[in-house]
Amino acid sequence: MLRSIRPAIVMIVTLTLITGLAYPLATTGLARLLFPDQAAGSLVMRKGGVIGSALIGQAFISERYFHTRPSATVEPDPADPSKTVSVPDDASSSGGSNLAPTAKALTERVAGDVAGLRAENPGAPIPAALVPTSASGLAPDISPAAAAFQVARVARARGLAPARVQALVEAHTQGRLFGLIGEPRVNVLALNLALDGLK
Repeated sequence: MLRSIRPAIVMIVTLTLITGLAYPLATTGLARLLFPDQAAGSLVMRKGGVIGSALIGQAFISERYFHTRPSATVEPDPADPSKTVSVPDDASSSGGSNLAPTAKALTERVAGDVAGLRAENPGAPIPAALVPTSASGLAPDISPAAAAFQVARVARARGLAPARVQALVEAHTQGRLFGLIGEPRVNVLALNLALDGLK
């Protein structure tokens, strides 16, 4: 019996060492060698500390900043663990709301967001990217149209000319990868850091 079990045990141990240890260590080492910033999480540093990641959205709520897409991330309610509370852009609980299009909670949230956006920029068409949540709840980028929609609010809050803020948006707009893949986008963290850097 031991003769028939021994090859199976050897195979399990061998494959565990190869696929569970050697392969992950090799790919991690190669990634750190070839793409050190990306392998470390694309962290954004300022004044000697980490302030975020270029790959994870952050909840900017001040009128002085551009906002990311709505986030559906939640965590347990401290007062009642059987319930959850909204914690926008919480990287520890990435995920969508999974609400059906006919869910009352979803229609109420969308109606509230649309009303807020109409009050922010009356008469302007609301870009679709500013209403639905992203699948991860942590989208770091918005469309150029979503950034342009927010220019008037940010310029007003900072006392800047809208043309100056729009020029900053255009300078931070990234095109399609290789001119083919994806859509043009604006990284919200990079744009807000550039705003803070304006004299």
